[in-house]
Amino acid sequence: MPQPTPAAEPSTTVPGASHRMVDVPGGRIHLIEQGVGPLVLMIHGFPETSYSWRHQMSAVAAAGYRAVAVDVRGYGRSFAPGPVDAYRMTALVSDTVGVVHALGEETAIVVGHDWGSAIAANSALLRPDMFTAVAMLSVPYAPRSEVRPTDGFALIGGSEEFYVSYFQQPGRAEAEIEPDVRGWLAGFYTSLSGDTMPPPGTDSPFFVPAGAAMRDRFTRGALPSWLPDAELDVHSAEFERKGPTGALNRYRNVDRDWEDLAAWDGVRLACPALFVGGALDSSTTWMADAIADFPTTLPGLVSSHILEGCGHWIQQERPEEVNALLTKWLYTVRP
Repeated sequence: MPQPTPAAEPSTTVPGASHRMVDVPGGRIHLIEQGVGPLVLMIHGFPETSYSWRHQMSAVAAAGYRAVAVDVRGYGRSFAPGPVDAYRMTALVSDTVGVVHALGEETAIVVGHDWGSAIAANSALLRPDMFTAVAMLSVPYAPRSEVRPTDGFALIGGSEEFYVSYFQQPGRAEAEIEPDVRGWLAGFYTSLSGDTMPPPGTDSPFFVPAGAAMRDRFTRGALPSWLPDAELDVHSAEFERKGPTGALNRYRNVDRDWEDLAAWDGVRLACPALFVGGALDSSTTWMADAIADFPTTLPGLVSSHILEGCGHWIQQERPEEVNALLTKWLYTVRP
């Protein structure tokens, strides 16, 4: 098996962690690594990179684990294939499997946030032999629906367009984001953060009126307390390495995922699980029924937590609370 080769040390690092590239089928994945012990693989969401786990690396390593955070394909320093269908869920699960193999491991505990939560859950669903436990942040586990995703999203929002539908057309959201990546990210992060999101009753940035852009409804003003300018600079620089297309292509595969995962329809996610959500996060409120169904869909659930006053960027908004919940759970599921 080819050995992982070191990547050039980035200008901005996570303290105590090392950076490198590993080979997976079809390309190369960048990762950040710290600690020794059983592997804990951390998967970010949209629009983030491995840097979003900077507060968890040392805590997981100190708990006696090998903490590894990846850049998902299409993001940061990882490879970015051209075809839209290269970002289907089965391909991303293949990458998580490839990373585990490249690191010389046979099993891993997998942790995800946002889209990373879905990637983590499906990794455990499709490869229960390899992924022995799963932690999901912000986005709860929801089994495959009977409704084709784009059909369901088209019914949301009435005369306005739901953001997932807005992201479907290649090039459309890119034209909004690319002229000012840093500004777009600042608005997106701010609009979904517990301390800076729009007040209840105001127009939601998740819905786009005809002829408008998503950013037209972003919160403007001060950055969230968790995001100083220097860290926004890092997020922006890392996201801009590959641009937004690979990240947006994840949304453009929801129907392919629905078709690809039909064989697992009705299969419960039985491994030990953890869920942590933010009380102010739309993912938590919109998917309240999915959380209520955990006794059926997640029979191995160890614990579920909702953090009051917290928005979507949970491991960055509330790092100490998330680290405490995560490490406590890790002790219960240690191989």
